[in-house]
Amino acid sequence: MEQFKKVSSIVTPLDKVNVDTDQIVPKQFLKLVQKSGFGKFLFFNWRYDENDVKKPDFVLNDSKYENSKILVAGDNFGCGSSREHAVWALLDYGFSVIIAPSFADIFFSNCFKNGILPITLKQDLVEKLQKENGLVEVDLENQIITTPSEKIPFEIDSYQKKILLEGLDDIAHTLQYEDKISAFEKESKIPSVL
Repeated sequence: MEQFKKVSSIVTPLDKVNVDTDQIVPKQFLKLVQKSGFGKFLFFNWRYDENDVKKPDFVLNDSKYENSKILVAGDNFGCGSSREHAVWALLDYGFSVIIAPSFADIFFSNCFKNGILPITLKQDLVEKLQKENGLVEVDLENQIITTPSEKIPFEIDSYQKKILLEGLDDIAHTLQYEDKISAFEKESKIPSVL
């Protein structure tokens, strides 16, 4: 997992509430066995019509948002099933920050495990950001979102912040304690797993 420091990008506004994981990546695309390749299926049913032609009125099909790394969505983003594919699709598409008034718990946790920074902000701030046309910078280290007109502080759990700043997935985090694990196994006469 890559270390997360700062992201500068235009904002992609997704003014929808209760966006569930089936809308983020529909179930028919869950056959891949690796984490990559899901980006092309992101919001597939909203992006494409029945003939797989891009719908011109969906935000991701607007060239203005083509290289955006920041998605600003509505309340209860990522509800539905617990599968990580939804986070993989967002990351593979290019998003590294998702801002919303609230997130489903498992989706929120999966974001950190895969290198996406989910930020919870009050509804009025989310609405302001959805209307932002300029570059927005998200600085994780200082916990500040900077827009052309203001600075918005955000809260984050210190452990989750550390995980993102250091680029540690669950395995890399565990391997930081390899010496202690090996010592415990040796002392307990447990066959080594590392």
